[in-house]
Amino acid sequence: MAKNGSIINVSHLTKKFKETVAVDSVSFSVKAGEIFAFLGPNGAGKTTTIKMLTTLLAPSTGKILINGYDPVINQDAVRKSFGIVFQDPSLDDELTAYENLEFHGVLYRVDKETRRARIEELLKFVELWERKDSLVKTFSGGMKRRLEIARGLLHHPKIFFLDEPTLGLDPQTRNHIWNYIKNLNKKEGITVFFTTHYMAEAQEVADRVAVIDHGKIVAQGTSKALMKQTDSHTLEQAFLKLTGHEIRDEEVSPNEAMRTHHRAWSRH
Repeated sequence: MAKNGSIINVSHLTKKFKETVAVDSVSFSVKAGEIFAFLGPNGAGKTTTIKMLTTLLAPSTGKILINGYDPVINQDAVRKSFGIVFQDPSLDDELTAYENLEFHGVLYRVDKETRRARIEELLKFVELWERKDSLVKTFSGGMKRRLEIARGLLHHPKIFFLDEPTLGLDPQTRNHIWNYIKNLNKKEGITVFFTTHYMAEAQEVADRVAVIDHGKIVAQGTSKALMKQTDSHTLEQAFLKLTGHEIRDEEVSPNEAMRTHHRAWSRH
């Protein structure tokens, strides 16, 4: 159950890798049904935080509740509560669109009748039903992204994590993807937690924003509140004032994140 109307609760979350503090006593909450943007420069701690929220990394200290469950103690319950799309591709190119979703549904133990109905519903939702029997290796980047979104929603999650969902896509496809996500939020009341480097996306889409830098939350609130706080006209200007102009190194890439996620399920 969500606590105080919040479906994600993070309190003093810290992750250390030997002497390096990647996430430093971070606290925030996300309301059920909210679209929440988690922003920061490269290496700020965004991906590490998402890995902890989604059971892929154990915190060093601090407390997390996802849909009322602790990701360290109740991993299965937490995994059933969310869907996820990482920035790196994680589809099997040698399978069809339908087979990719079928495999995911089996891993999540969605019964056959429900699974088949949900696959059809979602492939129609992302406008890929006519391509259900096509190999994924024939798909464009935008089509693959839409299929990943459908896959992440297959088991009716309450929370949808999106790590750079529109990275590398052209403006038309980015707009298309966000229309799907916003419609999904309205249609199913799903909570959306996303990262992006496109500040205009966050300004337009997110109900609230948190900015992380050097492992610490440096600002939280609506885009308007952050712009007012920093005397800025856009969220991008506010972001640069909060985090500086220096170029950052990349954070450790989550290349294996979804595969690790699937392997964890397949062991059950």
